[in-house]
Amino acid sequence: MRRLKLYYYSKDSLGLREVAYGPVRFVAYGILGGFLLFWAFVLVNQSYGDALGIGIAKTDVLLSENRILKSQLHLVSSQIASFEKKLAMLNDRGNELRLLVDLPKIDEEVRIAGTGGTEERIDFSSSPDVNGLLNGLRSSLSRTESEMRLQQQSYASVGVTYDQNKARFAHLPAIRPMNGYYQHKGIGMRMHPILGFYRVHEGLDITNQEGTAVYATADGTVQYAGKNQSGYGLLVEVNHGYSFTTKYAHLSRVLVREGQSVRRGDLLARSGNTGLSTAPHLHYEVRKNGVAQNPLDFFFDDVDYQIYKNALQE
Repeated sequence: MRRLKLYYYSKDSLGLREVAYGPVRFVAYGILGGFLLFWAFVLVNQSYGDALGIGIAKTDVLLSENRILKSQLHLVSSQIASFEKKLAMLNDRGNELRLLVDLPKIDEEVRIAGTGGTEERIDFSSSPDVNGLLNGLRSSLSRTESEMRLQQQSYASVGVTYDQNKARFAHLPAIRPMNGYYQHKGIGMRMHPILGFYRVHEGLDITNQEGTAVYATADGTVQYAGKNQSGYGLLVEVNHGYSFTTKYAHLSRVLVREGQSVRRGDLLARSGNTGLSTAPHLHYEVRKNGVAQNPLDFFFDDVDYQIYKNALQE
């Protein structure tokens, strides 16, 4: 077996000279031994849990954890994006509810202005990928949190307004006060049948036989019950709040007292022919802020006092 020969250039002889075999072998063995010694040192250190803190194993663990964290960050980002889409759908549904209770919609510009995410960027890591992911998550979370607050406030407003509207409707004169034949003209100028001259007729006449039941057309409080000197005869007047009052005149019998609370459909009186009246009928008025309104404008054609009363008792 031929051995390996090494040569070097000699300035003395101005030519190539062979390197002595002994030194070459010594250097080669030294390099090999150092390499083996290094790996033996590494293996022993690792077997004792990286006692010297070289960190080779820790580096592998950190790299593995970094890959897992990146994967989880991508997953969370995807979940937040899905949640943002659901919030957008919730906003659309909220706008429908707002319109149903007569509140203005939250338009897209207001929504975007109220839910803008944070623009501040923080250097969490030397890795651009990690920085991008974390800052994106911060912005998404901030935007989602603002959107949730906006929707909470919006739905709370819908709930409050719905309750207010429900109470207001309960105090709105909306049903017919008595069965009978209804005058279709409502309020306006007409010839008074007794006084014999034209005057403003501020209510609605409903004709039926004397003793027909007269019902409250909305929730309220009786503010007058008894004989009136202005031609109304026996009169019941109910204050419904929300600027509304109703009057029930020419009665034969009053069945409520002043200060009594009544609900829509409650029996107030019996119709009659008292006061300036030529025949049994009910004179019914609706006033807002003291101004006479046409009662026909307030009747819900599908709301009958008896049906309404039965529904309340169920």
